[in-house]
Amino acid sequence: MIIPALDLIDGNVVRLHQGDYQHQSNYSYDPLYYLQHYQQQGAQRLHLVDLTGAKNPNKRQITLLYKLISQVNVPIQVGGGIRCKDDIQALLDVGANRVVIGSAAISHPDLVKHWFHLYGAEKLVLALDIRITKTGNKYIAIDGWQKNSNQSIEKTIDDYRSIGLKHVLCTDISRDGTLGGANTQLYSELCQLYPNIAFQSSGGIGELADIEALRPSGVKSVIVGRAFLENKFSVKEAIACWQNA
Repeated sequence: MIIPALDLIDGNVVRLHQGDYQHQSNYSYDPLYYLQHYQQQGAQRLHLVDLTGAKNPNKRQITLLYKLISQVNVPIQVGGGIRCKDDIQALLDVGANRVVIGSAAISHPDLVKHWFHLYGAEKLVLALDIRITKTGNKYIAIDGWQKNSNQSIEKTIDDYRSIGLKHVLCTDISRDGTLGGANTQLYSELCQLYPNIAFQSSGGIGELADIEALRPSGVKSVIVGRAFLENKFSVKEAIACWQNA
């Protein structure tokens, strides 16, 4: 599945370079325009990141998210600085189909496991953003990629599999926003190790060939952000490529 993605700051569609709020690109159209446009082209799931809420939980864009979710007819998964049960509940209450959990999965694993018991694994996606060392170790970065943990993605997945983990959004940070292609080797390795996990790849998609290259890896979904915003190709073309790859 192709999942178009939007990052939101103060109601605007943006992209951050390597997660840095000081290096921000702004896009001219209202986020609802993009979401409805993506839906019209056949998108079956959408992905939103509330970057304002991620930076300051007191400014979470709940009103905006409700407006966006209520005016499209496909499931939307939402993330951005999920810190407590109330954050999850608020997003589910406004219609989010799944909630994406990032740093908390590493910094507060017992709490996040409790959320899995409360809401079920189908409602939660673990977002695991990794930096790969020269020796091939895949360590997870947290706090908007500003800090490195000493925990590997394999250890994290093994830990959460015990409570029924189903959905993992994995980003190779070095590829994010580059349009330089996805890390197909990474996703192939993970899908072989964990065939029962539905992996969502993220980072690097810049042309249709990048999508085609991912199909043999075993990932269930491909998240595409910047390439759609910059009209490298259309959602319709991406879906056709994924289905025919």
